Amino acid sequence: MDFAYSPRCTELQARLLAFMDEHIYPNERAFADEIAANARDKGTRWLPLELIEGLKPLAREAGLWNLFLPRSTRAPEGLSNLDYAPLCEIMGRVPWAPEVFNCSAPDTGNMETLERYASDDIKNRWLEPLLRGELRSAFAMTEPDVASSDATNIATRIERDGDDYVINGHKWWISGAGDPRCQVYIVMGKTDPGAARHVQQSMIVVPADTPGVTVVRPLPVFGYDDAPHGHCEILFENVRVPASNMLLGEGRGFEIAQGRLGPGRIHHCMRAIGVAERALALMCKRLEARVAFGRKISEQGVWRERIAEARIRIDTARLLTLKAAYMMDTVGNKRAAAEIAMIKVLAPNVAQDVLDWAIQAHGAAGVSDEFPLAYQWAGNRTLRLADGPDEVHRNAVAKLELAKYKDGQG
Repeated sequence: MDFAYSPRCTELQARLLAFMDEHIYPNERAFADEIAANARDKGTRWLPLELIEGLKPLAREAGLWNLFLPRSTRAPEGLSNLDYAPLCEIMGRVPWAPEVFNCSAPDTGNMETLERYASDDIKNRWLEPLLRGELRSAFAMTEPDVASSDATNIATRIERDGDDYVINGHKWWISGAGDPRCQVYIVMGKTDPGAARHVQQSMIVVPADTPGVTVVRPLPVFGYDDAPHGHCEILFENVRVPASNMLLGEGRGFEIAQGRLGPGRIHHCMRAIGVAERALALMCKRLEARVAFGRKISEQGVWRERIAEARIRIDTARLLTLKAAYMMDTVGNKRAAAEIAMIKVLAPNVAQDVLDWAIQAHGAAGVSDEFPLAYQWAGNRTLRLADGPDEVHRNAVAKLELAKYKDGQG
């Protein structure tokens, strides 16, 4: 098992680190200031940011664009999962950085879905402008009235009517739907409630301006609304789209979801490791800079213990993530299911603990907006729910483990 990065990956890693130092870290305050200025001067926080749009051409010129999409003729710059891992980790150190490189969720997952499962007409209409960074997208799966951790519960109806499908349903926590550039949704719903449990669901492409689509409100995460991105509640009321917008065909939604969520989950974990690395760096700098009870805080035993534990756990999470990426590249997502499930539990929990220690090290400043820690803590906490809660992934790992010992085997 070889985790060595390719020469191209190593070169891109150096280029990306330099870009982050020059353009991303110095602009963290400017990002927040522009959102505040839009609210003050334009009456809304829900506007694309000039800062982001100005950095995108620089990222493209640096060759740091669409790196997430492997084996696509439409994005030849795409890397393998293994080579993308260290780059995604670096981008994840600042929450808004991935968009600069056209590598942000949920667009990456949607682009992978369209690349794998959409017709050429849909790819030309939606995938190509997404790859160019000209618009944004959202993935509408979670619903307020059912336990969406079990995707077979999804209640939104997608019903055939002549040459169209008509969609009726209620979705929420639809990330990215608050952005005015969000022009297309991939919607999961039921086409045949009477079919077998895992073939009732389908996925369909819905333009955001279709009559009957209503973005009700953004939903805050621990008080953060993530403007101009947002996580929104959406109503679909008699929404009519052409039958050709169906992905793969009726009853294939669960199959598509499994294909989409594998890469999406590992990307979340890569970014979470970046969050943990940033938190550890900030923690060490703070502990070295402050004195309490007559000596630097970094010299006190409890903090040495936490620093060591953070390093051990971050490196453990990274190694398991690289193993999962290697397996996805070599034997496919299905055979990497256990590794993907394990890292989806491990990486966000590691990041959450390291963030918590970093906040503690900063004292009251840690829960303020003077440092990125509080915002990253809130965002990272959602990853223990997004793309499946911890409990579902632990159950999947346990089932795979128990299968080794059925009927006296193992």
